[in-house]
Amino acid sequence: MPPRRRATRLPETPERRRTFGARLRAWYRKHHRDLPWRRTRDPYHVLISELMLQQTQVSRVVEYYEAFLTRFPTLATLAKAPRKAVLESWEGLGYYARARNLHALARTVAPDGEPNSAIPADPDALRALPGIGAYTAGAVASFAYERRAALVDTNVARVLGRVFLPGIDVKKGAGHRAVWALAERLLPRTGKAVWVHNQALMELGALVCTARVMRCGECPVRAVCATYASGQSSVANAPRGARSRTPREGTDPISRTRAASRARTTA
Repeated sequence: MPPRRRATRLPETPERRRTFGARLRAWYRKHHRDLPWRRTRDPYHVLISELMLQQTQVSRVVEYYEAFLTRFPTLATLAKAPRKAVLESWEGLGYYARARNLHALARTVAPDGEPNSAIPADPDALRALPGIGAYTAGAVASFAYERRAALVDTNVARVLGRVFLPGIDVKKGAGHRAVWALAERLLPRTGKAVWVHNQALMELGALVCTARVMRCGECPVRAVCATYASGQSSVANAPRGARSRTPREGTDPISRTRAASRARTTA
């Protein structure tokens, strides 16, 4: 077997960042999946979808999302509901700490079922709520309020790592901090563009630049990708026989395996 070529480090120039963003967003507008939580800017609905999508396949979340919102249509109704009822509606999704944290969040934001209570728009204020980490705060701020907020989940970290930071472990330590800083630098100027940009990053990681396979021939940003330039394309490093999961567009936090433990705390 021929030796693998070393990853190519391309200069991170403003032009390269602009090209990456423009091509990414254009691709998303043509190829994105039509998912119910992408049709709303309701902060409560966005929050429900993001928490459900932690550690759970998209196809299963689609089944539960509408049913949950039918039973608990507002944050106030969720806050007034007994915990047992919330856990019953969550049954089958697993990782029940998410449901317990969601219920605690509702009672924090809407004490006594206050109908005029609102989920905050500021990422820092969101992170102060039960069960909300950096990714979920960025997701709610950008997807519900169209704030200029970065987010990094497993898919985003993988895409940005391969395109801009090859050879760096973006899951922890300095690499983790580097990928978050990069995500901030890549943000478009307007909130509407940020909504598309963040959705597109996750969608590319779910459908094209996956953990098991790099479909570089279908990738809209291969022209600025360091991994593609180095020739390390097509098949990603994954254990033989590793189980493939249905693509999704968001996880919290950067590693799915850490999501369950983070859900038990207020990250």
